[in-house]
Amino acid sequence: MSKLLLLLGLALLISVFFVLDLDRYFTLEQLKASQAQFVAWQTSHPWLVALVYFCLYILITALSLPGAAILTLAAGALFGLWQGLVLVSFASSIGATLAFLASRYLFRTSIEQRFSQQLQAINQGIAKEGAFYLFTLRLVPLFPFFLINLLMGLTQLPTRTFYWVSQLGMLAGTIVYVNAGTQLAQINSLKDILSPGLILSFTLLGIFPWLGKALLSFIQQRRVYKNFKRPEKFDRNLIVIGAGAAGLVSAYIAAAVKAKVTLIEAHKMGGDCLNYGCVPSKALIKTAKIAHQIQHANEYGVTTSPPNTQFKQVMQRIQHVIQAIEPHDSVERYTQLGVEVLQGYAKLIDPWTVEIKLSDGRTQTLSARSIILATGAQAAVPPIPGLADSGYVTSDTLWERFATLEAAPKRLAILGGGPIGCELAQAFARLGSQVTIIEQAERILAREDSDVAQLAAESLSADGVKLLTAHKAVRFVVEADSKRLVVEHQGEESELEYDQVILALGRKAR
Repeated sequence: MSKLLLLLGLALLISVFFVLDLDRYFTLEQLKASQAQFVAWQTSHPWLVALVYFCLYILITALSLPGAAILTLAAGALFGLWQGLVLVSFASSIGATLAFLASRYLFRTSIEQRFSQQLQAINQGIAKEGAFYLFTLRLVPLFPFFLINLLMGLTQLPTRTFYWVSQLGMLAGTIVYVNAGTQLAQINSLKDILSPGLILSFTLLGIFPWLGKALLSFIQQRRVYKNFKRPEKFDRNLIVIGAGAAGLVSAYIAAAVKAKVTLIEAHKMGGDCLNYGCVPSKALIKTAKIAHQIQHANEYGVTTSPPNTQFKQVMQRIQHVIQAIEPHDSVERYTQLGVEVLQGYAKLIDPWTVEIKLSDGRTQTLSARSIILATGAQAAVPPIPGLADSGYVTSDTLWERFATLEAAPKRLAILGGGPIGCELAQAFARLGSQVTIIEQAERILAREDSDVAQLAAESLSADGVKLLTAHKAVRFVVEADSKRLVVEHQGEESELEYDQVILALGRKAR
């Protein structure tokens, strides 16, 4: 009942403001027209006028009504820079805190109940960096302050923190606006508009958001680097960690502009794209496509025998394709381009220093003005019971594991109906495997448009792929004579026998 009464009271005050058209008094024209009268009142009753102004500013800010900007300019015009600054600084912070408290009292409980999961991450950030977040928003007046007041009230930011950060964060902007108001007070004719002081004040108004951003960037850098000592000189202009697609391109561009650059790779040059992703998967798809075309050759008037797939040769061809491209990503080529290439595992010591455990056992330390982390991603492996004993492979490991097989897996289970899972499913189905995709979502390719996903599902089904959508992998059961995957659908469990299982459940950054 108390919340309802407060809400009705606030709604009534806001309604009166707009019904009576009181916002017409909060315009620059009205301020100029009434300036003489205000000055006369202030001369007669200086403390009363200051008190009324102070309370009015608090009310406008607390109710989130339009007019705070004009009132801030008015402070400079009526009271001068220093008195106006004191009045606005405290009135704005008090009014903002009242709006903050009203939002918290009226809405936070219901919002937390409805969006508890979403707010959990936000409140964790607020607990750790809440004061800094608020200061950032206050410093750059591109964000509506009334909106900041209301939204912060929905978080767990302490009221005391909200007040003092608002008082400090809005101070710079308040100085600029109040100072502009002092110049407005001096306009008596059209020619006064060109006065240097007024031009300077409005210039500050225009550039203040950019100054705020620059100050914010400076503060962020100081926070990041405060516990580190910057080297007086650097060994390199650039260090790139990871020789995949991103790292290779970065190092190449740096060398092209004559930078002194070191490229560090702990495993294979070329990264995922060359060794596990783009190149081998597309080579596999090419073979599968040819097999599919031969199988359906009679549809084009061509009579041929069913294809006899030599799976071991298919996997060998994939390695040959990789080997043909390897020289383009090799240590030798990048060394010729002017890049120092080190084989080893890199570790950041501080924002400018990298420690490398080289492949030959030595340790080397290098510093650089800039460091690029291009460490890529790896296959996600979920904690499913029995998975460790299932003999699973991922898109990273299947090329090596399947290279020893004489034939394509007879029964292949693929966990995950994303892009990787779908393309591998179609390729192996066309090479003779009985493929089943297990996808927990309601459809495959969940990130794509539904009509695209439907078209892909129809294509996969036409190639013999069995789609188990809305199925959850519960556990793996491995016995002497069988491998089984237990899946759950609509509360009921069933078993799926397999010979090989591929995890295609997405990738996570290293």
